[in-house]
Amino acid sequence: MSEAIRVTVWNEGVHESRQHPEWIGQIYPEGMHGAIAAGISEHLGELAVVRTATLASQPDHGLTEEVLAGTDVLLWWGHAAHEQVSDEVVARVHRHVLAGMGFIGLHSAHYSKIFTRLLGTTCSLAWRNEGERELVWTTDPSHPIARGVPNPIVIEKQEMYGEPFGIPHPDEVVFLSSFAGGEVFRSGVTYQRGQGRVFYFSPGDQEYPVYQHPDVRRVLANAVVWAHRPEATRLTEEQLGCTHPPRRF
Repeated sequence: MSEAIRVTVWNEGVHESRQHPEWIGQIYPEGMHGAIAAGISEHLGELAVVRTATLASQPDHGLTEEVLAGTDVLLWWGHAAHEQVSDEVVARVHRHVLAGMGFIGLHSAHYSKIFTRLLGTTCSLAWRNEGERELVWTTDPSHPIARGVPNPIVIEKQEMYGEPFGIPHPDEVVFLSSFAGGEVFRSGVTYQRGQGRVFYFSPGDQEYPVYQHPDVRRVLANAVVWAHRPEATRLTEEQLGCTHPPRRF
């Protein structure tokens, strides 16, 4: 790999800034985006240059045309403030994904504007949050995202996400989770949208230190490498002369 992968980790940053429950800020003193970024840097080292942004970042939630043009892979964590994300920013991210930017949706990002736009469905699911153990089973051990990952990954406390999961049929199911109540969930799935590679990975509820888990960090680092498309040529908004809404997939 001749040049470092340019990674942007985007997070609402809402839960960590609230006073209740106060332990979220204690688990993630640098925010979930800080923990996710640290895990990627820990595994990829000089192979990646990682920046972060949040909903409150100015301008445009930290996702300007310049930032996205300089991003090879974007990771997205959202939950409580999906509707506060600018539609203009969503359209900009969507255009870059179709042109070759990798996109990794995390946990409740399944309901984000950008994820539902990329997939074109409700992305609804069953859920229950009682701090149960999650076993993340590798269903495709040959997949690059599963490289070096134990089978299963054991997460002692996590929110349950369960089927039915209202997504299109995935290109690949890399991970399948099971929970104490007997539920199962397609917790790691991939898609191709235009030239962009998309990966969704569900473990990562804000109330638990999931992004401190070494195996979860390994999955995300692997996903960054997989989603990177160095051969893709992306034009900026100015180069495209893009005044009309971007074409959907």
